[in-house]
Amino acid sequence: MSDVLEKIIADKRVHVERQRGLVPDSQVLTAAETAPRVRGFAEALKEAMRDGNYGLIAEIKKASPSKGLIRENFDPRALARAYADGGATCLSVLTDRPYFLGADDFLGQARDAGSLPVLRKDFMIEPYQIVESRALGADCVLLIMAVLDDEQADTLATTARGLEMDILFEVHDEEELERTKTLNPELVGINNRNLRTFDVDLATTENLVSHVPEDTIVISESGLSTPQDLNRMSAAGVNCFLIGESLMRADDVAQATSELLTPFDSDAVTA
Repeated sequence: MSDVLEKIIADKRVHVERQRGLVPDSQVLTAAETAPRVRGFAEALKEAMRDGNYGLIAEIKKASPSKGLIRENFDPRALARAYADGGATCLSVLTDRPYFLGADDFLGQARDAGSLPVLRKDFMIEPYQIVESRALGADCVLLIMAVLDDEQADTLATTARGLEMDILFEVHDEEELERTKTLNPELVGINNRNLRTFDVDLATTENLVSHVPEDTIVISESGLSTPQDLNRMSAAGVNCFLIGESLMRADDVAQATSELLTPFDSDAVTA
């Protein structure tokens, strides 16, 4: 891990213990068990591709460690509605506060704004966070293989599946991808951003996609901002994407989303 990532994870451990002191395990489990019914995240992506469309996970993100403040006029409800109007398939909501200026409340606000399934995007290191995610209304959780060992990943995945949530396993190299295969992934996100150097290279998706199990949905993440980028990924066999920054910077988010989803090559999208 990079020094930045190590600090994020160290701070997250402190945050989780503090949160557990405020909301005990038993209380958060009760909230999870009484949360609104899970919306099918993976199924929504499958349906989009069956219909000949891209599957877009549109991200609600206020800031990032590398880019600073991304969007000043930030209203999760309005952004969720704009994404839905623009044709997004699912939502991703950043809830990490120190590094992304996120908040747990943002997830519920975005989910309540419409009917799209929602991914909680945070640094998951403890089962408590998975249960908390369901309590907040998340339909899917992100597991970043770069920050988890095999035992941690298995424990977190088991917890999520026990709550009927989908899981997006994020990888950025072949070693991490190989480790996910024992976890029977339905969704694998290939991050084009190297988490050690923070460099972005779309060839990462192109190089790794052939190593993903055949029945797994592949999502390309980071560095995607134009229809040409999506067409390039589609040519490699990837038709689902997680995109945030370029859309968050748009004045008209709905229009930007719609324009992004217009295939550069009308024959490019295949299920």
